Amino acid sequence: MSGTGEKVPVDLLTGFLGSGKTTLLARLLASPALADTAVLINEFGTVGLDHLLVQSVDPDTVLLSSGCICCTIRDDLAISLKDLWAKREAGLLPPFRRIVIETTGLADPTPILAIMSVDPMLRWHLRIGRVVTTVDGIAGADTLARHDESRRQVAVADRLVVTKTDLAQPPALQALDAALHEINPTAPVLQSVQGDLPDPFSLFDDAEPVREVRRWLAYAPGPSCHGQIGSLVLATDQPVEWAAFGVWLSLLLHRHGERILRVKGLVQVRDSSLPVVVQGVQHVVFPPTHLPVWPDGHAATRLVFIGISLDEERIRRSFAVFQRLRK
Repeated sequence: MSGTGEKVPVDLLTGFLGSGKTTLLARLLASPALADTAVLINEFGTVGLDHLLVQSVDPDTVLLSSGCICCTIRDDLAISLKDLWAKREAGLLPPFRRIVIETTGLADPTPILAIMSVDPMLRWHLRIGRVVTTVDGIAGADTLARHDESRRQVAVADRLVVTKTDLAQPPALQALDAALHEINPTAPVLQSVQGDLPDPFSLFDDAEPVREVRRWLAYAPGPSCHGQIGSLVLATDQPVEWAAFGVWLSLLLHRHGERILRVKGLVQVRDSSLPVVVQGVQHVVFPPTHLPVWPDGHAATRLVFIGISLDEERIRRSFAVFQRLRK
């Protein structure tokens, strides 16, 4: 496994049982916009690939008429990813430029992201992309109220797709949209009809990070809501020392454990004029990236935390102490 070339993004498609992610996935696989995509799924049969199938590479891999590659997830996801990459390197598969993993309906995306972060071979070739969560337009509000797994899937998402919107009443969709925004105010909400989206590629496209971060910065925190899931923003105009900030953030995530579901933000680093983007899901911190400009023209550190029963006073006090120590 060579380390040449740009890292391939790995996106997650998740959603509660019956939320329509399989229908959405089937539509995505038929779209030319995702022709250079490899997809890892639990079972071929659940997605209905017969009309898309071109040829079978082996019992676990098929090539589709759209150009997509589909592989069955084996017992160990890391092994499946390495096997997929090995086939690509050996020329047995087309040189895909993106991987999408469909999770089970009860899956917490965090362990998958952790695999991507801790396995050195995977880190060398792949990078974490977007987390896309489907929500049932009819039963979604009830599911959010009843199931912690559903709330966590929504909280960690980069994109939310409300499905079955043609069958739901407009007032119900408006209430669901408000509930989703309360749980995850930084994720845009898209509506899907029978798995169709106006722009399927927009789910996974991360070519405009400045615009993406600008949307985070427009967020103003509100009170805790569903299952005590709430959010807070930390900000400072004082530049921080990057190494010390990394230690502080790691200790914070360790201290609060699974209560911090997602963190996103910009960091103003001392001795640098460019902003650094930081993201994390629970204890998993993504590799930092740099932006060419400050999205709103204002150089400042701003971090958005989404979590369960967050001790806001303690977190703010910790951040204030960290700033005083680094002066």
